[in-house]
Amino acid sequence: MTDLSAIAKSTAPLFHYRPFRLLFTTRTAANTANQMQAVAVGWLIYDLTGSALALGLIGLVQFLPPLALSLIAGQVVDRSSRRLILIYCYIVELIVSVALVLLVAFTDRPVELIFALLLINAIARTFEAPALQSLVPSTVPREILLQAVSAHASAGKMSQLIGPALGGLFYTFGAGVDFGLCALLIVTAGVASILLPMPPVPAQRLKVTWTTLVAGIDFIWHEPAVLGAMSLDLAATLFGGVVALLPIFARDILQINSWGFGLLRAAPATGALIVAVALSRTTITRRGGLIMFAAVAVYGMATIAFGFSRNTGLSLAMLMVVGGADMLSTVIRQSLIQFATPDDMRGRVFAVNALFVNTSSQIGMFESGVTAEGFGAVGSAVLGGLAVLAIVLLWTWRFPRLRKVERPDQLAPDRP
Repeated sequence: MTDLSAIAKSTAPLFHYRPFRLLFTTRTAANTANQMQAVAVGWLIYDLTGSALALGLIGLVQFLPPLALSLIAGQVVDRSSRRLILIYCYIVELIVSVALVLLVAFTDRPVELIFALLLINAIARTFEAPALQSLVPSTVPREILLQAVSAHASAGKMSQLIGPALGGLFYTFGAGVDFGLCALLIVTAGVASILLPMPPVPAQRLKVTWTTLVAGIDFIWHEPAVLGAMSLDLAATLFGGVVALLPIFARDILQINSWGFGLLRAAPATGALIVAVALSRTTITRRGGLIMFAAVAVYGMATIAFGFSRNTGLSLAMLMVVGGADMLSTVIRQSLIQFATPDDMRGRVFAVNALFVNTSSQIGMFESGVTAEGFGAVGSAVLGGLAVLAIVLLWTWRFPRLRKVERPDQLAPDRP
């Protein structure tokens, strides 16, 4: 087995590799645009409707495309050029951003049209997510893949820090300014993806059948540690997420403006980046499974504390803990999946993973909106955190192999 701690000390820095720099830029720019868009859309919808349920519907609309198209997206990613898929996705996302600019400029109450554009954007992101994840191993030598996974995850978290802060700041000048900046960031992501080297396309393309479509699900089902890691994230985020409720906490509970709302959205990413820096200086070589379970438990406890908080500083601190714990569990989970999955199946496996992630985050937003209607925003957050703690206990018992994983490369297949 490769000594990961020795690798971390002996290999060249990740950013010496031009393909990795380009992919990092692509993900950072695209995710920052998505986060800015989420802040602007959330605040705009709440301003127009004043409804917690409408905030939840934002998540529901963005969940439907991954539910319907994830298996097809995985098949496309494994059969086609992953670089070209990214380019096509960014063309669609650019059109959506420009359309949002025009809507807020020329329409008084464009709620239904905003939901329609979010649906189109979610379709593009359904194909973008597995393509991005599948490209990571082709940008660096396999010996430093664990570092690349951590850095790639940190790119997503960094965008969650930058995007909400910028989104909240520029919303004071109007939602159209936010959407215009989103368009510029999507152009940046598109240019970086165009400059990526063309990865090899499989010489022999398998015939599309039901068996090939569900191959990713079959692989995950027969690898208990991977199944446990994915489903743990799904269940915990489904019940523990409070992102959809942040406009309510910002305006009605903490009584802060849109800039404060942007800070709340950025706080989890701040904690995540702190953990990412720590992970860049150390490597998890022991008790990886137990560390992941502990991180999810901390995520749940911090969510409960945030729900009870009436102090802005404490609320920001608890959201930072939420983000840091989520980052730690994410790096371990993504590393497990990358090492365990053969390259010719990465598109399908990461499409299923993206479905899990989107299911948990988007339906979690809907669940938060529904429970907030019945129990209030505070009750929704506290109940969600308690559910996360119960899930950790259940998964620790149900997936003993995941609990016993020492380090992420333990599940590496015999073939690359």
